[in-house]
Amino acid sequence: MRTLLTLTALLGALLLGACGRAPLQEQQAFVFGTRVEVLVAGGDAEQGRQAIAAVLREFDRLHRHFHAWQESELTVLNSAIFSDRPQTVSDELAAFIREAQQLSARGDHLFDPGIGRLIGLWGFQSDEFAARLPAANDLAAWRKAAPSIADLQIEGNTVTSRNRRVALDFGGYLKGVALDRAAHLLREQGVKNALINIGGNVMALGSKGGQPWRIGIQHPRQPGPLATVKLADGEAIGTSGDYQRYFELEGQRFPHLLDPRSARPATHTQAVTVLIPAGPKSGTLSDALSKPIFIAGPERWRELARKLETSQVLRIDADSNIQVTAALHQRLEFIGKPPKMEIVP
Repeated sequence: MRTLLTLTALLGALLLGACGRAPLQEQQAFVFGTRVEVLVAGGDAEQGRQAIAAVLREFDRLHRHFHAWQESELTVLNSAIFSDRPQTVSDELAAFIREAQQLSARGDHLFDPGIGRLIGLWGFQSDEFAARLPAANDLAAWRKAAPSIADLQIEGNTVTSRNRRVALDFGGYLKGVALDRAAHLLREQGVKNALINIGGNVMALGSKGGQPWRIGIQHPRQPGPLATVKLADGEAIGTSGDYQRYFELEGQRFPHLLDPRSARPATHTQAVTVLIPAGPKSGTLSDALSKPIFIAGPERWRELARKLETSQVLRIDADSNIQVTAALHQRLEFIGKPPKMEIVP
């Protein structure tokens, strides 16, 4: 949680100047295995508090209904898949599966919510991570089965699978969905200016006191922000990194971002940040698109970002070298001397 706390502290520092100009309502909670923060600027204070409470209730509902390893609608479906039984699911879950299938295909299945059993093998379906490697035979069996969300078929609300090894885990998708839900709920309740932060996935609504919301991009291995960026109304920014969910063994770091091709953690990258323009799915895309770009690695990340139509990307490799697209670089604001970085088209 070290980096998330840094982001929260940074947000607070950046917002201090706004507090004197506009009332700021703020509440935090722990959901989706991370800390979430909702801030509302200006407007009626009671209205802001009620709107934030509605958002946090929705976060809690999503967390409980679609939990990957505690009893939920998702675990019921995963059990049915393993037993080779058709399962009727809710309209909401059916829509999630269809959308996640489309997003996975766009990213060459490097982001694939169907690899839940692999996530479990590596010990990441837990609040605490044990420093141990999966058995080689188990990984080989998983690779041979090659389960994917693409193996699921949906007719109406009935889900079947061509592969019994498929197990859904929406950990790389649901935070983005929650951002979009939060934006909808806040706007529905008359809130025009807010900032939603779910474990470093951030969406901005409106402004703070007439000025754009400004957030920090954390360096994975250094204290303080690498840079800051101003978010326009409806924009979202998301980071996938190797520094929040990981374990270390014999001096090597094993992050939770798993490459389905090798069945192992991707260790060539420290972090990937994407900035998504305003749109009805900007939150979802900020969460789902950073994953395949992270996993694609040094040879393919830029090509994949283009395929995903994601022009604003910052990548930090395993040696702390920084690459940033020109579209994002022109928006970065640095505190002090800018770090050395490669600007790519």
